[in-house]
Amino acid sequence: MTSDGTRIVLYSHDSLGMGHTRRNLAVSHRLAMDLPNIVRTPVTGLLLTGITPQAGTRAPEGFDWLILPGFAKTPSGYLPRRLRTDPQTLVRLRSRVVAAALQGFEPDLVIVDRHPLGVHRELEAPLRLLRTRVPHAKVVLGLREVLDDPAAAAAEWQALGSPDALRRLIDAVWIYGDPSVHDPVVSGEIPSALHERTAFTGYLARGRQLLDPDPGPPSKPYVLTTAGGGSDGLPLLRAAVAMAPPPGHRHLVVTGPQLREDALAGLRSSARPGVVVHRYLPGLSHLIARASAVIAMGGYNTACELMTSTTPALIVPREHPRREQFIRARALERAGAVDVLTQGELSTDQLANWTARAVSRTVSRDHLDREGLRRTARLAADLLGNPSSAAPTQSARASKEKRS
Repeated sequence: MTSDGTRIVLYSHDSLGMGHTRRNLAVSHRLAMDLPNIVRTPVTGLLLTGITPQAGTRAPEGFDWLILPGFAKTPSGYLPRRLRTDPQTLVRLRSRVVAAALQGFEPDLVIVDRHPLGVHRELEAPLRLLRTRVPHAKVVLGLREVLDDPAAAAAEWQALGSPDALRRLIDAVWIYGDPSVHDPVVSGEIPSALHERTAFTGYLARGRQLLDPDPGPPSKPYVLTTAGGGSDGLPLLRAAVAMAPPPGHRHLVVTGPQLREDALAGLRSSARPGVVVHRYLPGLSHLIARASAVIAMGGYNTACELMTSTTPALIVPREHPRREQFIRARALERAGAVDVLTQGELSTDQLANWTARAVSRTVSRDHLDREGLRRTARLAADLLGNPSSAAPTQSARASKEKRS
């Protein structure tokens, strides 16, 4: 640690949607709030991301953004989102920017979201250099609770090379979930070489509303449909805007900032009376909590925002090219937290029938472990060598007992 306190870098590659940045942002806010009280030093940090944050997105006090030139995930692979260059050139550029940031900032803690080596291994050289230049720095791999179908996840890990090489770069793995809902260690989504470095935090749920401005209480009851970032939510959005809202309700449809302009215009022109289509609405976590019912895709952040509410939720998960959303939706359905409608079952009538029944009930999700944000500060303090945090968290201890 330096004289100005504990330095943290949070990296997310961000090629499809905004989930990675949103997850790191939630963690950074909680670290900025809780960690100074544990390690007795100020905290400052950088949020490295491959996507420009939405207007009004607030970094925590003492943190700033470093926006990398973006990749877009396409059927042909990762391609530059805006730059007129080839993917290899963009990888080199991003890798050099990250390396310069790590060398210049000299962080005590680096948290990498989901992809341990980034896009096309762009993080590998910067992390190796960090080991040499800042040997005390600790590197955490933060994983959502569902990676993918186990076979697909295994292929991804295998493509990264030697498990021992990964262990030399990664000091700890934080799984942002509740193993009683879905355990990626038991399912085989996490390689055995990393098992002893894993800790379950619980879902990053409670406290997320600190990220969003509160729009205040609604003037009229409403149901809400949200498609996450919007890049792959058009089938759901088309079915939703054609649905007449339940009596006495409005229907707010939030497409996400990555939906194409022509698709947004088409949705607005075809929307039924009482349906209002927005590209983006600030305070989405508050809107979810106050809605009479929510229809959503199955992204991790949306699931966490639902968990802190009693709002009935219908999840219509993406099923291709990854199975992650579908696996999460079914696990939460088994846990009694949500209802699920597959893409093959999706229709306006199905949405209308579910919504008509849902607006008259509530759902308790108190049985889920939703304290992940609070636990990240304790886990970080432990890694940084703070004596008061030497004992493992309850979630970490419970997950090890379950696997033994």
